[in-house]
Amino acid sequence: MHGWARCEALAVAIVVLLGAGFSLPAMAAEKGLADKGEVLVRENCSRCHAIGLTGDSPNSAAPPFRTLSSKYPIENLAEALAEGIVSGHPDMPIFVFSPHAVDAIVAYLKSIQVDAPAN
Repeated sequence: MHGWARCEALAVAIVVLLGAGFSLPAMAAEKGLADKGEVLVRENCSRCHAIGLTGDSPNSAAPPFRTLSSKYPIENLAEALAEGIVSGHPDMPIFVFSPHAVDAIVAYLKSIQVDAPAN
């Protein structure tokens, strides 16, 4: 390569590397947030709810978390998680989470949603 061609190739390489460098940490941060959310739901919710991609809920009245998006937009759960989820079910305790915990739980819930089975 000569002169301008070399500079152009170097410029393209830098742009590609910078683009990859900026997107990878964002993806890693999102994955880390979802991982924190998984820990939170495992500690607080798995006694009654199926919290993963498979399996039945230990409490048959508790919906599997992977199907929540069929009933609610997952983002709409953030306010309830922050202010305290209250359900009509007497066995469900009231949970109140910090804003960071809410973000983590919502990220995790989004990561495990599956399409509702066809009837």
